[in-house]
Amino acid sequence: MTLYATFIVALEALRLNALRTSLAMLGIIIGVAAVITMASISTGASKRVEEHISSLGTNLLIARPGSNRMGGRRGGAGTSESFSEKDVAAIKAAVYDVAAISGVVNASGAIVFGNNNWQTGVQGVHADFHIARAWDVASGSALTDEDIRRKSKVAVIGQTVAQELFGGQSPLGERIRIKNIPFEVIGVLADKGQSGMGRDQDDTILVPISTARTRLVGRDGSVAEPVEMMFISVRDGADMAKVQEEIENLLMERRNIRPGAQANFDVRNMSEFIEARTATQNTMGMLLATSAAISLVVGGIGIMNIMLVSVTERTREIGLRMAVGARGRDILVQFLVEAVTLCLVGGMIGLAVGAGCSGLVAYYAGWPVLMDPVYVVLAMAGSAAVGLFFGFYPARRASMLNPIDALRYE
Repeated sequence: MTLYATFIVALEALRLNALRTSLAMLGIIIGVAAVITMASISTGASKRVEEHISSLGTNLLIARPGSNRMGGRRGGAGTSESFSEKDVAAIKAAVYDVAAISGVVNASGAIVFGNNNWQTGVQGVHADFHIARAWDVASGSALTDEDIRRKSKVAVIGQTVAQELFGGQSPLGERIRIKNIPFEVIGVLADKGQSGMGRDQDDTILVPISTARTRLVGRDGSVAEPVEMMFISVRDGADMAKVQEEIENLLMERRNIRPGAQANFDVRNMSEFIEARTATQNTMGMLLATSAAISLVVGGIGIMNIMLVSVTERTREIGLRMAVGARGRDILVQFLVEAVTLCLVGGMIGLAVGAGCSGLVAYYAGWPVLMDPVYVVLAMAGSAAVGLFFGFYPARRASMLNPIDALRYE
């Protein structure tokens, strides 16, 4: 008998016992559906995290003041002495592999245009901010060194701010008021999306850092020309860890911190976030594989039980086939094909159920989902493997029956 004919016979045998076949496939359906759903959610979440990290820049270092200690009590992150404009200039001049560096000071307040107003954050930045953050201008122009030097009252706004204040109107050349101070809109930032913490990055306004210090934020008496944080972009191909160490050593020296003493600042390497994400993804992958294996094994045990029952019920049929010339190998192949067909059909149904569940999760929960074709292939291959593994013993048992005893079986 050809393999195609065997497959047709297998489908007919499964059809004659539709209820039992459906119950046997239930474990495989649940297992494959669980694999597809969890894999889609996991892959979608990983893709979203990668987009967030890429939006910051994989070659980015972020420097922040650390915790201030007074009387044995620590004030928390950012309470230590601020950086200064001279720190920014020193890093740019002394660390060769720094491609761009921008200091940042933060302010917030009501932004007004005509009868519209919007509450948002304002960042005072250097001209290198766009390079350091890999954040282009969608329309208009970016901030320049001349704007910083002249303390110009100009602003580059994010997409969210543009939509809230101007709707479909072009904001270029318009004047907005930030804390009742007029600023001319010279550019609109490209869409950036949400940050890894869920914050809308497009809900921001960039102004020259010199203007922000004098017009929008309070004076810091301890530091001349304060800088709250620094974005530092490293040249492509440079050793991130080495550049980070050079910057840390320079800041230790400039802040008069002895070698070996605890630093009152923090320099974070974005590649560390990527490594942490990869480790987390690998752990989730192992959990997913374990869950899938357990689900499919349970389904496989159900398949084996059903096939053993089928062999027992069809003992006379097996004897008759052998009596008219079927070999033990033919019987073995027949029952193996039935087991694999049972698992593949269950796998296809599970695939459809998993895709539907993923769609429901994406629609109602708002979670990112992405169905990777690799997981689809693996799920179907796993279903076929389960059929072969758990169907072999019943098929082997059927092929070893004695034809005479099988014909006498009641």
